Amino acid sequence: MRSQDNGRVNPHLPIPEVAEQLAALRIDPSRPVIISDADEVLFAFMAGLEAYLERNGLYFDWSSFALTGNIREKSDDSPLDGSRVREILRGFFGECTETLAPVPGAAESLAELSAQGAQIIVLSNVPLQQKQARRNSLVKHGMDYPLIANSGGKGAAVRFLSERTDAGAVFIDDIPLHHAEVSRAADDVMLLHFVADPRLARLLDPAEHCHHRADTWPEARQLIATHLERLGFS
Repeated sequence: MRSQDNGRVNPHLPIPEVAEQLAALRIDPSRPVIISDADEVLFAFMAGLEAYLERNGLYFDWSSFALTGNIREKSDDSPLDGSRVREILRGFFGECTETLAPVPGAAESLAELSAQGAQIIVLSNVPLQQKQARRNSLVKHGMDYPLIANSGGKGAAVRFLSERTDAGAVFIDDIPLHHAEVSRAADDVMLLHFVADPRLARLLDPAEHCHHRADTWPEARQLIATHLERLGFS
């Protein structure tokens, strides 16, 4: 879960710092690709954010899925404006990226899907300055997979990755807007809407453009495994 940045001029081309990371990947065209978000998919973003807000005299009021409008001052319940929310997120990622707890079952499920033949790539809207911290956390929690530190929409990056395999691709994310963009940029990709925190999950119906919705990794693993079997990987 992240605030959106839609300033890209061409939504079909990754921005330079993302394109450079994508170009460095080695992708086997004969194997399917699973492209997974990190926050609220692999890591417990909201639980970590709540603890950070508490330490800074703030709270999240769970009125809706959005961050802006729901992060409030404890002192008078006033909501933080967009610029202050961005400031809070910068501080949060700077302090907490490496210490977020993993989502239960994520590492085990990805390992099983990898054994089934899939290539796992983590596409996370983590600030580039915190890429190494996120990488450290992935490795520490048994998810030693390539990481792309993205910015803004994900359609261009997913399109780039899906075009480099002949065996199909799966995209996993908690944000409906990302699914909408990926559906336009790479319409042959299986879209799985995943929201780990049950409080957050209750605020969202399945994303309009997704093919499947799952809120636990056993559910997600089975959906993806069945899809891979249909593609000839078992």
